[in-house]
Amino acid sequence: MKIGGFQKNTLIDFPGTIACIVFTKGCNFICPYCHNPDLVATPKKVATDLFDENKIFNFLEKRKGLLEGVVISGGEPTLQEDLIAFSRIIKDMGYRLKLDTNGTRPEILAKLFEQELVDFVSMDIKTCLEKYHLVVPGKFDAKKIYESIRLLMNKAPAYEFRTTCVRPFINKKIMTDIGKMIMGASTYNLQKCSRNVTVLDPKFLKADHNFFSDKQMLELKAIIDKYVTTSVVR
Repeated sequence: MKIGGFQKNTLIDFPGTIACIVFTKGCNFICPYCHNPDLVATPKKVATDLFDENKIFNFLEKRKGLLEGVVISGGEPTLQEDLIAFSRIIKDMGYRLKLDTNGTRPEILAKLFEQELVDFVSMDIKTCLEKYHLVVPGKFDAKKIYESIRLLMNKAPAYEFRTTCVRPFINKKIMTDIGKMIMGASTYNLQKCSRNVTVLDPKFLKADHNFFSDKQMLELKAIIDKYVTTSVVR
């Protein structure tokens, strides 16, 4: 796996689980508000500054009984050719596994579910299907996002959907469209975008209009509450 970062401990990224985080390098999205710009690597940079996965396995071996789970995040983990093999090693070591994904490769998610390699999946929903061209360079079949949504709702042992709420990717109409797309989902998290971090496009942070107030976030929550069991503003 092309691993661009490793966090040894987290209490908040895997619900109910003391975990570490493996950050894979490389992403097929270009979200301007991305908080991990170093992981959205160009082909020339993707092979540099990588973590040795064997050192991570050694760390996990020593932390058995202390750590309970591993989060694989990114970047976009499903782009990694050896994600399934990597996940199997983690599961064979006795750890629970959480995957963070943008949902662009439902075929990989299906394999992970079939082989019972994941315990929890967090899927980012960027916008409504009609607007995905705003975050995906080149041609992309947005129906793959819907396929991944249905897979999570039907096959995942546990899951959550989440959206970073910023304009022009989110507005009240788009939130309604997302609600209809995930109708009946168990959990949906609305994330307020931080302006105190390094992002992929620094100019994006300077436009006040891109960001929602606390009151506006609650208005978006009221919309999604009509479609899901539980929603949370973070």
